[in-house]
Amino acid sequence: MSKTTLRKRISLTVVGALALGVLTTAPAANAHNTTVSTTATNTNPNVGTVGASMFVATDLSSTGSATVGTITASTSTRPDSDATSLGLLSKDSSSGVAQTATALVGSTLSFYAPTGATDSAFVASGGSFVAASGTGYNPSAATYAQNQTKTVAAFDIGTATLVAQLWTAPTTPGTYTVSLYVGQPTASTIFVAPTQGTLAGKITVTVVATSVGGSYSAAYSVCNTSTTNVVPGSTASTANVDSTATAVNGDTWYIAFALNDAYNNALDNGNIVVTATNGALVNYAEGATPTAGTASTVVSYNNANSYGAVSVVQPTANAPLTTTVTVTYNGTTVCTKTVSIRGEVAKIAVADIAVQDLNASTGITGLLGAGDGGRSGLFSVLATDSAGNQVATSTIGTFSSVASSLAGQTIITSLSVNNSATATSSTAPQRLSTGIYTCGAAAGEVKTAKLQFVNTGSGTIVTSDAFTLRCADDPYTYTASWDKASYVQGEIATLTLKFLDSKGNPANSVGSTGTWTGSTPMLTPISATGAAATLDKNGSATYTYSVGGNTAITAGSYVSVIDFTALTAVAATKQTPSYKVSTGGDTTTNADVLKSIVALIASINKQIQALQKLILKR
Repeated sequence: MSKTTLRKRISLTVVGALALGVLTTAPAANAHNTTVSTTATNTNPNVGTVGASMFVATDLSSTGSATVGTITASTSTRPDSDATSLGLLSKDSSSGVAQTATALVGSTLSFYAPTGATDSAFVASGGSFVAASGTGYNPSAATYAQNQTKTVAAFDIGTATLVAQLWTAPTTPGTYTVSLYVGQPTASTIFVAPTQGTLAGKITVTVVATSVGGSYSAAYSVCNTSTTNVVPGSTASTANVDSTATAVNGDTWYIAFALNDAYNNALDNGNIVVTATNGALVNYAEGATPTAGTASTVVSYNNANSYGAVSVVQPTANAPLTTTVTVTYNGTTVCTKTVSIRGEVAKIAVADIAVQDLNASTGITGLLGAGDGGRSGLFSVLATDSAGNQVATSTIGTFSSVASSLAGQTIITSLSVNNSATATSSTAPQRLSTGIYTCGAAAGEVKTAKLQFVNTGSGTIVTSDAFTLRCADDPYTYTASWDKASYVQGEIATLTLKFLDSKGNPANSVGSTGTWTGSTPMLTPISATGAAATLDKNGSATYTYSVGGNTAITAGSYVSVIDFTALTAVAATKQTPSYKVSTGGDTTTNADVLKSIVALIASINKQIQALQKLILKR
């Protein structure tokens, strides 16, 4: 059978297979093996697109010479298992027409590709082609000429759907290209001119005299902290971004890392040493989540190919820990991280106490500010460990009242924490737990109230200092006063409102004061007005004003009017506190000058009279 007849038959077979959907291709977006080390594994060519892919063997030769992939008529024999390259330093992840690689001078790269039973030709801008494999390989059509613009290794059409070829790089450093063309030429002879085919794959190879690989590169390595279990391989493509989470008592910190060289290739096996300060217990694992360690130093012979991970736990149960963990690879420091684990609760402190209404048990929404997420409460609780670190209590223990601290009285019937702390940031309201209490029908205060916290891990009970809780009725009357009798333009004036219940007790913080109408000449409000804010434990609220604001003022005496209309309609009296304002410059009037002149004349007259009496005596 002639080549022309064979070519026509196979062409019809390929066309028919495509029409029937028998001959299929893989998705174009395939991933090339980027690991170039002694443990590299070649990418299977069947994951590539037939007639539009070209692969490089990343499995490196250990014999001193590269090997071409084995190609036979059977598609079950693939070159991904026996092809090896020699001197390959790096390879990108693509397998199409924009590939890149770095290799040593004189190196030999092993190429292979799925061509789909078609004529094909490898073309290089330099170097030479040597061994090849594939049914229909035509050595007479191949040219090996390092001193010419292109060298070509051609394959005739045959039953093989894969081709393989070795290429030896020039001994002169530089940039070279190797391309693969496929096609069905119209002539009866195998094509040797690449323009007859379609570009199936192309790689730009940077040929260098010496390698900068094999040593740790911070630029291509990653190291991250996390408080969650490490997923194998998850950190290999993650940037150096540490977790911002807080580790509570009993938690484990994980430090995951992937070590690469300057070519972004995984480092080969080496001595990995992990050390931790302050007695922290560490452990190391490669490609798996490490369990808790038993020592502050651990040594392993690995390379963190997919990733390596370190676990960090407290050396003393329930005690706070801050430790610096250092990881070295063959003596080079590759990762240093400082992490902290909060201890169990050692102290609780109550603050921000508000006054409860009679016969009431609910709290004040937004007691700790707008950023508190709508939590309600009447007081806050700050929990800290033995090192003074703020502790989120929501998952490590429970609050309760100390029963004996409320014994022997009927003013307060219950006390509890209704929202446990979930954060540790010094600016987050959620770093504080909130509590509520229930009042009976009588007003009064209890100065002996106490809370306790039971640490789940150890069972240790922590008790607060005694604090005062008060019960009172709603606002009934009020007074208003300024913090100063006179102000100069630009100063800050403070207005204090104090509310009393119908029995004369400072009013509670829960009841409403109602809206007000106010007049404050020459004063511009800074804090919001219109209704009193949540009253403090003394039944008071304060407001601030700018004297004059940004406008000119007229010096003089003024009377403010503060009217809580709902209260004055029943029993309260409209408040009219007065004040003076001045511009701060010379405020002397003509009357002041005349008064001073009269006083001066009187003083002179007295002196004359005294002098006359002295003369007469002589």
